[in-house]
Amino acid sequence: MQLNRSVTAVVTGGASGLGEATARELAAAGVRVAIFDRDKAKGEKVAADIDGVYCEVDVTSEQSVVDGFKKARAALGQERILVNCAGTGIAIKTASRKKDSPEITPHPTEHFDRIIQINLVGTFRCLAKSAAGMLSLEPVTEDGERGVIINTGSVAAEDGQIGQAAYSASKGGIVGMTLPIARDLSRDGVRCMTILPGLFNTPLLAAAPEELKKSLGAQVPFPSRLGHPYEYAKLARHICENSMLNGEVIRLDGAIRMAPK
Repeated sequence: MQLNRSVTAVVTGGASGLGEATARELAAAGVRVAIFDRDKAKGEKVAADIDGVYCEVDVTSEQSVVDGFKKARAALGQERILVNCAGTGIAIKTASRKKDSPEITPHPTEHFDRIIQINLVGTFRCLAKSAAGMLSLEPVTEDGERGVIINTGSVAAEDGQIGQAAYSASKGGIVGMTLPIARDLSRDGVRCMTILPGLFNTPLLAAAPEELKKSLGAQVPFPSRLGHPYEYAKLARHICENSMLNGEVIRLDGAIRMAPK
């Protein structure tokens, strides 16, 4: 797909981190971008910077997502690109002993469910609605391409660490649905891809001490550092432009394989 002003994109989690970098990269390519995020102040700032549109969206709410797409499409038109970056994580063991206590506590189910609702169900909620809109469009290539969906997983989908049962399950679900969705939409010319970032310098690590960041970066075989959000954004852009990329999961991780902890 050729990126220009006739193309519209929606980026969830677009107010910061990987989503912000992707929104800026697509805008730099000429794409008109709508940002879905709960952080109004940051979302409005990024939207203003890229001449885009901010939509206050909670991906766990059906009505919020419906309203977000309605606002984005009214302002910019039906999107041909969806990049799902909204997500979060926790670190809780499946069962654990309290320090200096005989008490054993199971992983609270409500915390597990919350991560699944945000990362997995939220991703599917947005992509299903976006795909339905894309199917209404005319193709833009001789192959019949109408649009592309890019999801964000994590290397934790394949080598989750201690305490990441919920997070890994949510990201593993994204991996598992990538090919079926690509097959579902193939006859209508809509592609579906997933990126699995490794250790990236995003807001999730923003509060970490600099020494910890260096230590984490040193675990990456090459380049031995944390990834930059713009490197994710560059890959997302390439996926949009390369129509042969479909139904695939790409690790973007400097060859790291995560240790148990």
